[in-house]
Amino acid sequence: MNDLRNVSSSPHVRAQESSADLMRWVLIALLPASLFGIWHFGPKALFLIVLTVLVCVAAEFLYEKGMHKPVTVADGSAAVTGLLLALNLPVSAPWWLAVLGGVFAIVVVKQLFGGLGQNFMNPALAARCFLLISFAARMTDFTYDAVSGATPLAAMRAGESVDLVSMFVGTTAGTIGETSVIAILLGALLLLWKKVISIRIPGIYLLTFVIFMALFGGHGLDPSYLAAQVCGGGLMLGAWFMATDYVTSPITPAGQIVYGVCLGLLTGVFRCFGASAEGVSYAIILSNLLVPLIERITIPAAFGIARMKRGKKA
Repeated sequence: MNDLRNVSSSPHVRAQESSADLMRWVLIALLPASLFGIWHFGPKALFLIVLTVLVCVAAEFLYEKGMHKPVTVADGSAAVTGLLLALNLPVSAPWWLAVLGGVFAIVVVKQLFGGLGQNFMNPALAARCFLLISFAARMTDFTYDAVSGATPLAAMRAGESVDLVSMFVGTTAGTIGETSVIAILLGALLLLWKKVISIRIPGIYLLTFVIFMALFGGHGLDPSYLAAQVCGGGLMLGAWFMATDYVTSPITPAGQIVYGVCLGLLTGVFRCFGASAEGVSYAIILSNLLVPLIERITIPAAFGIARMKRGKKA
C-alpha cells in the first residue's frame, strides 16, 4: 500500500513550457517591431508603449485583488496585451486613449470572461476596435514629426503610387508597430524557431489574402500591388502575432486551415469593399467568434468508433 499511484484527469502528457515561458518569448519577439517604432516615431512612441503595458498590468492586478482572485500578472499575458495594444496605436494618440484601451482590454474583454484562457477574442485587438469605433478621428491620425501623411494603404486606395522599399523597411506612416515588415518578420522567425507558433495559420491567412486580392483587387496578378497590400497596414503584425493567439484560435490542424481562410477572406473583403483601407483588426476578432464553430466541425473522430450507416441496426 506504500506504492500508491496518483490518479488524475487528463492530459497526462504535458509540455515543459509554461504560459509565462510562452509570453516571455512573445515579448522578446515583439522587441524588433517595438524598437523600430521607437526609433521611427520618437520618444512619444516609447511613452505610449510603457504607459499601455503598465496600465494593462495594473488593471489585471487591481481587478484580481479586488475580486479576491489569484493574481496572475506574473504570467506575462497582461504585458503582452499591453504591448500589442500599444503597437496598434498611432503615435499621435493622447495618453488617456492608451489608458482607456488598456483597461477595456484587460477588464472587459479578458477578466470579465474568466481571465487568461477564457476570453472569446483577442483583448488587444478588441480594445483597438473599441477605440476605432469610439474615437475614429484620433485613431486614424497618423501625424508624426509635425508631418501629416496618408498611410500606404490609404494612398493606394486613392490611386497614388507607394514606395515598396519604404513599406518593407518601415519608414512610412502607420501605427507604432505595424510599419516595419523586416522587424515583424524577425520576431516571427524567432517564434517559429522556438515553436511557439506554427506557420499554418499565418501562412494560410496570407496566401488566401493574396489570392483574394488578385481576384478582386482590380490589379490582377501585379506583384508590386500584391506585395504592397501584404506589407501595408497591420496585416503582417496581425497574421504573425495576433491571429496565432492560443486562446482565440483553433487547436485542430484542419480548424487552423479553415480559420486562416476566414481571416484572408474577411481581410480582403474589408480592404476591397469596406469604407476603410484597413480591415485586419475586424477580420481577426470576427474570426475569433467563429472559432468554437470551426473547432466543432473540424474535431477529429474518436479512435475506434465507427459511424453507423443509416437504415442499418447495430
